[in-house]
Amino acid sequence: MPDVVIVEAVRTPIGRRNGGLASMHAADLLGLVQKELFDRTGVDPSEVGQSVTGCVSQVGEQSFNVGRTSWLAAGLPMEVANTTVDTQCGSSQQATNLAAALVQAGVVDATVAGGVEVMSRIPIGINSSKKLGLGVPIPKPYFAQYEFTSQFEAAERIADKWGITRADTDEFGFRSQQLAAQAWNEDRFGTQVLAVTAHDIDKEGNILETTHLVERDEGLRDTTMEGLAKLKAVAREDGRHTAGSSSQISDGAAAVLMMTAEKAAALGLTPKARVIDTCLVGVDPVLMLTGPIDATQQLLARNEMTTGDIDLVEINEAFASVALAFERELNVDRDIINPNGGAIALGHPLGGTGAFLMTKAVHELERADKQTALITMCCGGGIGTGTLIERI
Repeated sequence: MPDVVIVEAVRTPIGRRNGGLASMHAADLLGLVQKELFDRTGVDPSEVGQSVTGCVSQVGEQSFNVGRTSWLAAGLPMEVANTTVDTQCGSSQQATNLAAALVQAGVVDATVAGGVEVMSRIPIGINSSKKLGLGVPIPKPYFAQYEFTSQFEAAERIADKWGITRADTDEFGFRSQQLAAQAWNEDRFGTQVLAVTAHDIDKEGNILETTHLVERDEGLRDTTMEGLAKLKAVAREDGRHTAGSSSQISDGAAAVLMMTAEKAAALGLTPKARVIDTCLVGVDPVLMLTGPIDATQQLLARNEMTTGDIDLVEINEAFASVALAFERELNVDRDIINPNGGAIALGHPLGGTGAFLMTKAVHELERADKQTALITMCCGGGIGTGTLIERI
């Protein structure tokens, strides 16, 4: 099978809820990063065989195969088809994994993967809201098989199982904020972020003709451990998680250009990384968020590797306990986990986050002169995504 290489990866800044990107239509936002891949590389977009997009709340502005709409709206070739997938929070990581599989299987020799979520405009859970009058996603027989828990409760049960304290989650949330601030202060994200010109919005929510430029991630907060300790717990009255140790509702899009090594050579391109392996695993849907542990174990076993062979981990900080349990169960050195901060500080635009993590990993390997990265996410319903890449 051919080697799958990553030629370029780009992301927007991550906008906070009702922040700088709140006026952006999801298809417009995704189209910007899709087109930027070709502007940066000089690749003719008609070289792409198919694209794959991740998006969770596929309703309203994010419905109708949003990856296809964004591609066409950006003026890219109509002959390139797109599939939009929903793997909950891991949607765009699974999109990159599926796109890589298309290349490796010889179905196409070049592909674009990515993801988008504009949660300011399409609220989380709206596609399964009872207000739509379309029923609920969980049928009655499910409850005879599994207890139905919220992600908040699942995060608390993970904390119970791995002995994670409130002090632990506060400390991890503080770390995320510190590292993200350091990354921006040192311009570590400069090679991966595409600034976005967005329209202003008035107090009534009307989109105006005037615009502003969004250049930085908006979720960073100037906080202290003392301040975090004062925040009210979520999920449980005595819970370990607060707004300071949980991911943020956000807006953003990211995209990745992949192809065979042979195709890259023929086009005169220098790839940034190679895809070693990918996986998607199912885990207990009650604990729900332990997928990164199982996904990592599968990837390491299949490739005869240990955690000591990994130089960088990008794991989604859905909740602090997810990353802390991963660290403890697999004995991972914390220094290699999200060295530039994670979703607690930067934000979590649901279906877009996997492509964000891929983009962060590709560019951080290059910036820090590291070799191997693991990207992994927990997903609603008990799923884990995993991707191993190595710098070329």
